[in-house]
Amino acid sequence: MPIQYEGILAEHEHTRTKTGLFDICHMGEFELTGPTAVADIERLLTMKVSTLAIGQCRYGFMLNEQGGVIDDLTCYRLGEERYMLVVNAATLDGDSAWIQKHLSSGTVFTDLSDGIAKLDVQGPTSRAELEKVFGKKLPDLGYFKAESFQCLPAACESNRATRETEMLVSRTGYTGDWGYELYFPAKDAVRIWRALLANENIKPIGLGARDTLRLEMGYSLYGHELSLDRTPAATSRGMFIRKEGGFIGEVAVRRDLANPQEFLVALEFDSKRAARSHDKVFFQGMEAGMVTSGSVSPSLGKAVALAFVKAAHAASGTVLDVEIRGKLFPAKVVELPFYKNGTARG
Repeated sequence: MPIQYEGILAEHEHTRTKTGLFDICHMGEFELTGPTAVADIERLLTMKVSTLAIGQCRYGFMLNEQGGVIDDLTCYRLGEERYMLVVNAATLDGDSAWIQKHLSSGTVFTDLSDGIAKLDVQGPTSRAELEKVFGKKLPDLGYFKAESFQCLPAACESNRATRETEMLVSRTGYTGDWGYELYFPAKDAVRIWRALLANENIKPIGLGARDTLRLEMGYSLYGHELSLDRTPAATSRGMFIRKEGGFIGEVAVRRDLANPQEFLVALEFDSKRAARSHDKVFFQGMEAGMVTSGSVSPSLGKAVALAFVKAAHAASGTVLDVEIRGKLFPAKVVELPFYKNGTARG
């Protein structure tokens, strides 16, 4: 996945107004099956998965014993005793080893990553454009729901294909707009990618626009807002962390939730002077935190950032100063998301 195809601004705008195509084949997919799978997953992850219906998915964290974030991921329930975890590419090998180390003998672990392709189709017109390509209606999916789908061969290979492609289609997304994730056999990736781009209303989107889109929504990125260095308490403020106990790293998370020292906050600038990761944040001349992600928001026309700041200075409306290349620029703490017009839950 390149940084850009046509250009970050053009790709960002196209995804916000039409349909963008993201090559996410680098992501990892693990299947866990068996009578002890659900108990094992709930020990490994912070969210509750025993209440998932078949065809439902949920986002959460996998922690080490100190509460540090090994990865943030999505868990799909695909059958009575069948689950799929979708993990970040950079943490895939470590995730695999950690999960297998903590499984019961009754749980079967299978790394599906090499055999599965993942393409994400995001944007307010994504349903209509996908249905044009596939030649049939998509499932009527609710938010964070998934369903099997047969891709018509005529739509995928100019009437020359002789077989259908079975996909898992879900609707989660990271742009804040309506969109779909398509999981299917890797051997079909090239022909489906080409078929989608044959629709002139669908354009490929690179990593640059992917980052500005997710930042406008305030979504955390592993290695920036999430890492082994801290628990997810300051980032999530309790979201995606179940009330019931029993998950690895729970003691540290409960400690930080009960006595927060810092919070992840959203910062909005009046200028287009973008902060960068590790830029220092000050309150009335005293160092108060550090930027984790920053950019100019194409949708807002001003700079925005995410930053960890001391809990005493994290209230909405607080004015902080961010040191950007040696100069201080004022920024106000605001409520997320920065971009308020997302269609994801429509």
